[in-house]
Amino acid sequence: MDCKDVQKFLDSYADRELDLVHSLEVENHLRECVACSERHESHQQLRSALSNPALYFKAPADFHQTVQSSLRGSVKAEATPRIRVWRWLTAAAPLAVAALAVLVAVPLVRGPSNDELLRGELVSSHVRSLMADHLADVASSDEHTVKPWFAGKLDFSPTVVDLKNQGFPLVGGRLDYIDSKPVAALVYQRQKHFINLFVWPSRSDAETEMISRQGYHISHWSKAGMTYWAISDLNLAELQDFTRQIQAQLLPK
Repeated sequence: MDCKDVQKFLDSYADRELDLVHSLEVENHLRECVACSERHESHQQLRSALSNPALYFKAPADFHQTVQSSLRGSVKAEATPRIRVWRWLTAAAPLAVAALAVLVAVPLVRGPSNDELLRGELVSSHVRSLMADHLADVASSDEHTVKPWFAGKLDFSPTVVDLKNQGFPLVGGRLDYIDSKPVAALVYQRQKHFINLFVWPSRSDAETEMISRQGYHISHWSKAGMTYWAISDLNLAELQDFTRQIQAQLLPK
């Protein structure tokens, strides 16, 4: 993409409306182009300013009662019960339509949930590691080489195991940045397919969850103060097998 193309996509990129391929192209351009990067930053600052609660009017607490009283007074002023009912329905219909519109619009305004954003971020990081040929900062199948490499680079120490005997040899590890924090990415291989296992501390445990996003399978669980996200284009059965093997050896018994 050149600057002209990126400027057309900036708003959609900021709103997370672009598909994965275009999002990655925009990200690559922003890393290399100072002008477009500054323009994107200006957009972000404007969005942040517009989200200030002080810019929005909050209805008074008694607003609902005031509307109800006004409607009741209007109903009493009608000459006949039939006209009263008809006019009440006429008055209520726009309110019902407006209420329905709000119910439909609010989820759209709020945008994707935090979990959805996190999953999208993980998939993007997995794809970037394959596209940029940057799977590992430390390339080794020896867990005693990979684990010490993280020392001093993270505020936690990820447990590293090799699953060569189980059909998932260790390729190496790297630092990554997910959910605004540095995390460990352990890389495993299954024939021609790669698995990124992202690891960082967690305050609670979570049972294993299998998810599919953008053509990739994701396995997620949390145990013993750590959370794990395994992502690959492996078929679901093989990723489930990897999850069982890694849980059997990586997690404390």
